Amino acid sequence: MHNELTETDIKKMQEELDYRRLTLGPQLVEEVKVARAFGDLSENFEYKAAKQEKNKNESRIRYLENMIETAVIIDSSSAPNEVGLYDRVTVYLEDEGEEETWQVVTSVRQDVLNGLISKESPMGSALLGKKEGERFWVQVNKDYGYYAVVRSIEKGRDDGSVPLNSY
Repeated sequence: MHNELTETDIKKMQEELDYRRLTLGPQLVEEVKVARAFGDLSENFEYKAAKQEKNKNESRIRYLENMIETAVIIDSSSAPNEVGLYDRVTVYLEDEGEEETWQVVTSVRQDVLNGLISKESPMGSALLGKKEGERFWVQVNKDYGYYAVVRSIEKGRDDGSVPLNSY
């Protein structure tokens, strides 16, 4: 499987990867050494905590390397009157009689609680390419879906301000 990411996603991932390899990694190795010197490892909480942080960092490094290696670079631009990546979209949910506003982002930057939905989510994938005033169907799973209407589109761009998910 390939991860569809923007050039900015890759750049942000590479920056984090460099920081974790060159700065954080050596610090964590040193913390493990210092904690090991405290004595009996079976009762040494500092050693276990330091080792855990080191392993977490190494896991994140592997994750970032894999994401970068398998990435397919996508263009975040879209037509001026269509929903595209990084656009802020207000949608009317017919079943609930409510409006919601989301920004459509790549999967590595999604944060639903802060209004950032993945382009691969049911709503995100249904929104891409839609125009203001257009009614569309959101298929959530094989048994459930609903209609929504695009109320407004505020064009956005991938300026790097949306952070990467930590995990």
